[in-house]
Amino acid sequence: MPYQRVKFYQTGTFTVGNRLLDEADRTVQARMDRTNSLNSGHRACQGCGEALGARYALDAVMRATQNQMVAVNATGCLEVFSSPYPESAWQIPWLHSLFGNAPAVASGVAAALRAKGKTDIRVVAQGGDGATVDIGFGCLSGMFERNDDVLYICYDNEAYMNTGVQRSGATPARAWTNTTQAVGIEPGNPAGVGKNLPRIAMAHGIPFVATASVADLHDLETKVTKAMSMRGARYIHIHVPCPLGWKSDPAQTIKIARLAVESGLFPLFEAEWGVVTDRTTIRKQISVEQYLSLQGRFKHLFNPRDEQALAAIQGMADQNIHLYDLLSTEPAMES
Repeated sequence: MPYQRVKFYQTGTFTVGNRLLDEADRTVQARMDRTNSLNSGHRACQGCGEALGARYALDAVMRATQNQMVAVNATGCLEVFSSPYPESAWQIPWLHSLFGNAPAVASGVAAALRAKGKTDIRVVAQGGDGATVDIGFGCLSGMFERNDDVLYICYDNEAYMNTGVQRSGATPARAWTNTTQAVGIEPGNPAGVGKNLPRIAMAHGIPFVATASVADLHDLETKVTKAMSMRGARYIHIHVPCPLGWKSDPAQTIKIARLAVESGLFPLFEAEWGVVTDRTTIRKQISVEQYLSLQGRFKHLFNPRDEQALAAIQGMADQNIHLYDLLSTEPAMES
């Protein structure tokens, strides 16, 4: 039956729909025909950045592919909270693999579709930082090396959250986890360890690598859409705060993600064939302390105050700003 178009009078840059923009510039979530790939009813914690990131990322994939997509999910938080037997919050073709083999399974799905001549159906693999940076790293490197036609998305909450907040290769320096306790001469996760997966992906020379954050969901959608316009191996690394593991206020998830970007600790950039082609500049840099102080996993750096550790973390942020040229030449806008 015919329907009446509803007029929306939302204004402002940060309204979800941005419905005053031209149709092509609106977010996927502003559209009434969005897929709702990850539907309501899942069991994620309050303030879960991963659930938010997955919803926006996969709806963007579905729009870019005209709903022709298969998703392969590694074991982890996203799989556990979305599909407790016999229920599922997924409304797309979705496969659950083991903890460490999602890239290999996705490569197999892509090969099978290619053999059947169904090249219009695209494949996405996804996992957390444990499944990506650690357990599945070998399979992921193989997917990159073969340039398999798969988009791999890592939802990085910086630890093994599903199994009880253990350290991963993406856990930041000096952060508390249950395996890096805040005790000893240098409490928390040791500095100088871990992996920078976006840089490793770039070293494989694959067609597209990008970082994104739930603090800028339109940017996330744009990067996913761009990735789906390409063929071959592609990688997107999304920063997703975890209130449980970060000991933070669930209502502050977006703010914390934004401070990670504005401090320089999590740079937003794009790279093609191993070369950085674009980045999101910082109009007004903040100190890393503003970011760290909102998270209980870093409270040992403030009571008593650890000047050496804080200076070292600030140095990491400053290095990112220099490496990616993140400071804009435009004057900062006062908030």
